[in-house]
Amino acid sequence: MQIVLLRHAQPAWIRAQEAQVDPDLTDLGHRQAACTADRLAGEAFDAVLVSTAVRARSTAAHLDGRVATPHTAERAWLHELRMPDAWQGSPSEEVGRALRDARRRPREQWWDGLPGGEPFRDFHARVTTGLLDELARFGLHRGRDGLWQSPDPELRLLVVAHAGTNSLILGELLGLQPEPWEWERFASDHASLTFLRTAPIATGHIFALHRFSEVAHLPPELVTA
Repeated sequence: MQIVLLRHAQPAWIRAQEAQVDPDLTDLGHRQAACTADRLAGEAFDAVLVSTAVRARSTAAHLDGRVATPHTAERAWLHELRMPDAWQGSPSEEVGRALRDARRRPREQWWDGLPGGEPFRDFHARVTTGLLDELARFGLHRGRDGLWQSPDPELRLLVVAHAGTNSLILGELLGLQPEPWEWERFASDHASLTFLRTAPIATGHIFALHRFSEVAHLPPELVTA
């Protein structure tokens, strides 16, 4: 089984000096998404799962008619860690300062998320529960020993999501202890591709990371983080 994680292309976090909580892509982001669609053109997936965030949906729209799949669906559990709603339309300088200040918080406070936003512990539970339920629908289950059972070697899933969401998926599938800054230890670029595959081990299977944050399909001037 193979899982391909696609991070959305560059979003327009700032419009007219105002912060956007659920932005669309920039013009450069649309170019990134188009290049990614070219990279994946002609490939077949058993399902394409897309975050409900606008930036992920706009990235996935470039794949329409380019990849073969019997099933494309939006999944709310794939949405990125939700920022405070009050940030919408706020001066971008204020939001930037709040984010910089938040990085200096004690470790324990990171689990609480940002005031008015989604706590990281809730984000982690949302994504990991959604992931395990999704894989179960494809017949893949994890035993008490941590090994996965019954993976279809031909099954391919494409997930169009976010740095944080994709990082949680990586940590869960690779068996890592969660940290409230997953997107920092799995720092991926916009419109990048990450590949995981199952491999037989002992009495079951594990997920192995084959390639992380691949951006060879993007011209150097289009690579952004």
